Amino acid sequence: MIDHATVFLSLKPEELKILRAVENGMKTHEWVAVEDMASYTGLSEKEIEYRLRNLTGLDLLERFTGHYVGYQLKYNGYDILAISAFVRRDTINSLGSLIGVGKESVIIGAMSPGGRPLAIKFHREGRTAFKQVKRKREHLVDLHNTNWLYASSLAAKHEFEVLKKLYPAVSVPEPFDQNRHAIVMSVAEGHDLSRAKVEDAEWYLDRIVEQLELAYRNGYVHGDFSEYNVMVSETGVTIIDWPQAVAAGTKIGDELLARDVHNIFTYFARKYRIRRDEIEMVKKIKDSA
Repeated sequence: MIDHATVFLSLKPEELKILRAVENGMKTHEWVAVEDMASYTGLSEKEIEYRLRNLTGLDLLERFTGHYVGYQLKYNGYDILAISAFVRRDTINSLGSLIGVGKESVIIGAMSPGGRPLAIKFHREGRTAFKQVKRKREHLVDLHNTNWLYASSLAAKHEFEVLKKLYPAVSVPEPFDQNRHAIVMSVAEGHDLSRAKVEDAEWYLDRIVEQLELAYRNGYVHGDFSEYNVMVSETGVTIIDWPQAVAAGTKIGDELLARDVHNIFTYFARKYRIRRDEIEMVKKIKDSA
């Protein structure tokens, strides 16, 4: 894992241009040649080759040698391009340390120009088989051929749109900005439910079910819900990770709602010996809408 702040501050404007050139070239080529970068950036091939040594050394690009020499963005390079966009827009003005690493995301801290703590979530769709991801993501089902960077940007765009529609009616992170595969949002308060030991488990389960119900009323089912998607604090709960959200009231939405309820009820039954009727709860949530 790179130190995003250190790497970003070390880059020259010409190197950011080269990263953008590789990104642009990957729309039509798996590996981007130096001459294509020169055409896009206006830099000489000699300077580009000099800069490429630094970019590959920083683990931002991958080099391929076959019938020609080409380059491809790595996720670290894609991260840097998104950070650059957020800085230009004045969404953030400083970067913090790593907050967390999930199956399909990396989250680092940041600060707004006004001094508000923020989180940047970078999607990493390539960490699981694409066919499996497509089954879980309704925004990807019509894509037959795509690269991982594009798939990750679609996931980020979808999650950002869902958060904008749910916040503040539902207790989710507040979304501020989105670029490429990254989302800037508020920092979720509290601790991961899966690692916490709550005192009044019944109360917390009630708060979680309330949020699932509010999300359904506002048009969405989480779609991949479990104890790992809940942050708990003294004041309540925050539901995180919405890239797999689907529309409420649809066949797939109702199937996933039943699974979401089953997952969280199973967790509370196993850890806290609290047992509730899943079928009755799903009916209650659907009827509330």
